[in-house]
Amino acid sequence: MLCGGENLQDMDLIYKEHAKSVFKYLVSLCRDVDLAEELTQETFYRAIYSLDTYNGSCKVSVWLCQIAKHIWYQELEKRKKSRSEVISENLPSSEISPEENAIFYEDKLQLYTAIHSLDQPMREVMYLRISGEFNFREIGQFFGKDETWARVTFYRAKQKIVKGVK
Repeated sequence: MLCGGENLQDMDLIYKEHAKSVFKYLVSLCRDVDLAEELTQETFYRAIYSLDTYNGSCKVSVWLCQIAKHIWYQELEKRKKSRSEVISENLPSSEISPEENAIFYEDKLQLYTAIHSLDQPMREVMYLRISGEFNFREIGQFFGKDETWARVTFYRAKQKIVKGVK
């Protein structure tokens, strides 16, 4: 367990153990590898200065993902304030016709809109599973739950989305 008195060598070990999962979590939220890398670094920077606030009531990975989520929310607020930033869309290859591309985009938009309308933690479980490509065991660990909880939550979220789309 980590406590407020841990030194930077311990933080280095924590980074080695948890950086990949924090990065995958952030990719699932922002869907941008470069931004996720930047936010991962910011997460560990803030974690170093917040060691005294970690009380051991949750796993270190959960604590780090909470920090990462707050940093992501701050990034979203910054983007809201400066609407001049253009959000680039990953377009499918040029072999797809413009009509197919439009249908693909509309379907993708409809899916993410439906996911966004879900309550927590269903929304995050869906993002982690679909965009972050996490397995159910990893998702359960993020929430301090087991693999079965993650599977059931994902299934229920999927059912809500299917009902909403019909």
